[in-house]
Amino acid sequence: MPEKITVSRVLNSLVPISRFNKGEANKIFEEVKEAGFKIVLKNNTPACVLLKPEMYEQMLETIEEYRLLLEAERRMENAKPEDFIPQEKVLAELGINKADLDSSDVELE
Repeated sequence: MPEKITVSRVLNSLVPISRFNKGEANKIFEEVKEAGFKIVLKNNTPACVLLKPEMYEQMLETIEEYRLLLEAERRMENAKPEDFIPQEKVLAELGINKADLDSSDVELE
C-alpha cells in the first residue's frame, strides 16, 4: 500500500530544475528512491514528476483495474437475462461436478 500523500510530503518533494543544472541529478534520484516521488519545478511551475519505478507500475495497474471496472459496469448495465448461463449448465458442459470445485484450491487476484 502506498504511503499517504500529505501537503507536507508534497512541499518537501518540490525540486527546482536549477538543481539539475548544478549537477545534483544523482542526489535527486536518491531522494526519489527514498521519498517515492519528486515534483520538478521550472519557473515555479510543475514541469514533471519523478517516480520510483514501483510507484509508476502500481499507478499503471490501478489505471488498468479501473478501466476494467468501468468496462464490467458498462457490460452489466447492458446485460439481459438471456446473456447469462447458469453455473450448473457450464459445469455440466465441462464435465465438472460441484465436489471437484469444492476440493480444489484456486487463488484469484
